[in-house]
Formats: sequence, structure tokens, C-alpha cells
Amino acid sequence: MKKLPIGIQTFKKIRGADYVYVDKTKEALDLINDYQYVFLSRPRRFGKSLFLDTLDNIFSGNHKLFQGLYVEDKYDFQPHPVIRISFSGDLRSGKSLIRRLLGILRNNQRSLQLSCSEPTDYSECFKELIQNAYQQYNQQGVVILIDEYDKAILDNLDQIEVARENREIIKSFYSVMKDCDQYIRFVFLTGVTKFSKTSIFSGLNNITDISLMPKYGKICGYTHDDLQTTFAEHLRGQDFEKIREWYNGYNFLGPLVYNPFDILLFIDNHFKFKNYWFETGTPSFLIKLLKERRYFLPNLENLEVDEPMANSFDIDEISLETILFQSGYLTIKEVKERRDRFIYTLTYPNKETRLSFNDYLLNYFVDRLEKNRVLDNLYDIFEAAELDKLEAALHQLFASIAYNNFTNNEIENYEGFYASVIYAYLASLGLQIIAEDVTVK
Repeated sequence: MKKLPIGIQTFKKIRGADYVYVDKTKEALDLINDYQYVFLSRPRRFGKSLFLDTLDNIFSGNHKLFQGLYVEDKYDFQPHPVIRISFSGDLRSGKSLIRRLLGILRNNQRSLQLSCSEPTDYSECFKELIQNAYQQYNQQGVVILIDEYDKAILDNLDQIEVARENREIIKSFYSVMKDCDQYIRFVFLTGVTKFSKTSIFSGLNNITDISLMPKYGKICGYTHDDLQTTFAEHLRGQDFEKIREWYNGYNFLGPLVYNPFDILLFIDNHFKFKNYWFETGTPSFLIKLLKERRYFLPNLENLEVDEPMANSFDIDEISLETILFQSGYLTIKEVKERRDRFIYTLTYPNKETRLSFNDYLLNYFVDRLEKNRVLDNLYDIFEAAELDKLEAALHQLFASIAYNNFTNNEIENYEGFYASVIYAYLASLGLQIIAEDVTVK
């Protein structure tokens, strides 16, 4: 039985050490053949880095790694110079971001055996690196692969001035590629969110966003068919419909997909149904936005947004709905065309996200010691259909609301807050909920 690639984002290691691999090389080849500048947005832990590394190995000419895969006999594997840019570490100030950019450029100079005449100027050094790599590799076009292009901004949404400063730094960095277009064969950027063209992509006005192209709907993630074929041996005897209910449901206008992280940990944890992806990190600024804007949580069951809101946002006009969608807490339920506009209905992708998100919110709304007692009581009441006890349970529920939610604000006058707390309790039980049901009244 093949090993599970938990936490492994290196294509060479997966292919060389007998790990499970779901073949994504058809999508990779289509991108290489059809586009020059490509952007892909997917939630965290969705396999973006592995796909980017797959592209790296194709362009680096590592033909042997692709034996038995779709691309094996369909590409010439002519080596190209590859520049890899991946943001990690401390990006909490403009100075730390510049240090990171200079470090990235030094790493690429070493790997390409090149040097910059202006090593402390990140824009000039990047330009030199592209031009020199083109000449060094006999005018083979340069390939630029950028992972987590937006991390320097997302990490600072709780300090907007730093986010704005970092936005301008990476904007000037990325704009170098526009001036070097004649030397570039292919550019691929990944991230969680898509910022508006005016804020980040103005220097790359010919970039193609494939995030919601049906053709690339399964470019990252596993399909249900993948589970029944590639993972058949690992999942023998398991309840596939229950797995689908818990972890499937992400919709990028192609087939519904699973987050790979969920499936790999589900198998590794002996098929225990629990929260895997969600607990890897939820940004605290989301909770801050929900509380500041007095968001009515039942709306998250069927939230309608137009296409621009779903596709991009700017840090000067942060849309909570857009962040929830692009981060993976909501997904597309359906798309309607109305008055020459596309309207997206968003909802939770699956049971894991609905349960985990609302349970996470409850930890901010209510007293944590009381939360589990209230949940157990509510579940027992519904399971036994003893609705006469529901009134007392609701009193217990309201008593659990944390005291600091009442201090120095007018939240006690906000009816929607209480409705949201009730909704969060019920949703975190895993019950099927119809929120704001439409009636003849």
C-alpha cells in the first residue's frame, strides 16, 4: 500500500518514495500550452504548493519523475530557468518583507548560479535575475513560480497600515515582470485571496485568473472518484457517503472536491470523523469583523453575492463575505444569471466546516465552561423530541453568553446577536438547519 503524503509538498519526494499521487499533470500541461501569466486562488492546505512544485519539475526537465503520468509523452521537457518565490516567516512589517524578498532573490541567485549588481535593491535585482537567466540558458524563456503571493498582506489585516505598506512593496516587485515580458516563458501565482487589479495586479494586466474556470475546477483537491480509485485500498470498507457529507462539497465550478488535508488525516487517524482542516488555523481578524459588523450568522446558509464580490477585494474595502468564500469557509452552492449579471449563492461546503466554524465562534460569544453543557442538553432534547424542555435550555443558552460581550457596547439591544448565538449553537450540533425560511408571510 502506498504511503500517505501528509504534509509533503515536494513532487520529487512523492514520486520517488512511493507516496499516493493524484495525477494533475493534464491541467499543468493545459496551462503551459494555453497561457503565459496565470493566477490560482484556493483555500489553505488545498495542494497549491504541490501543484506549483509539479510545474517546477516539468519546466526543469525532470522527465523521469513523470513516468506513467498524463504528461509523460506529451511534453518535450526542455529545461527552462526557474525562479521560485515563496513567502514565509515574519512579514509583519515592511522592513521584514523587504528582508524576505532579498533572501528569496539570494536563494535564486545561488540555484541559477547568477549574481546581481544591485543585491540590496529588490526590484532591480529581480529584473537582473530574469534577464541574466534568459541569457545564461541560451534564451530559453524564464519561468517564475510564486507561492502565497498574498501572504504579506493577509498576515497583516489586523494592522491595516502595514498591510497597505506591504501591498505597495509587492506591487512594485511584481511589476518588474511586465517590463521583462520578452524574457518570460511562464508565470504562475497562487494565493488564498485575489486582490483587485488596481491594488496588486495593475502591473500584470494580461494575467489569466483560472480560479473559477470549470476546466480547472479540480486542479487542486481530490474528487469523489479519486477516493474510490486512487484511495480505494486505503478506504476499503468505509462509508463513502458519510465521508462525502463530512468533507466533500468545495465548488470551483467544476466537480465538487475534497480538501486533501482532510482525507489524508482522516485515513491516518483510523477513519475518525472530526475537524482536521479547520483546526490548522482560523485568522482572528475574521472574528473581529463578525463582531464589529454585527453579522447575522444565519445568512451564511444561503448568502447571495455578485461576481465581483466573489472574485476579488481590496484591503481598503474589506468584504467579509469575500474573505469567507476565498478562505474556504463558504463555497458556491449555485450560480444564477440575473439582469446580465452572475449571482453566486454561497453556503458551507460540508459538515466539518459548518460544525467547526460555529463551534469556533461560540468560544468567542459564550462562556466556554457552559458551552459544552448547553450543547449536550440541546442535543439530548432534540434527540428525545422533548420540546417542552427547550425553553429552559434557551434560558441556559442565554446565561452562557460571555459577560464581556455586554461591557462597553450596546449589544444587549441587538436582536440579531442573540439569533446568531442560537444559530451557532444549533449549527455546531450538526443539525440540518433551515435559516430564515421563506413563507407566505
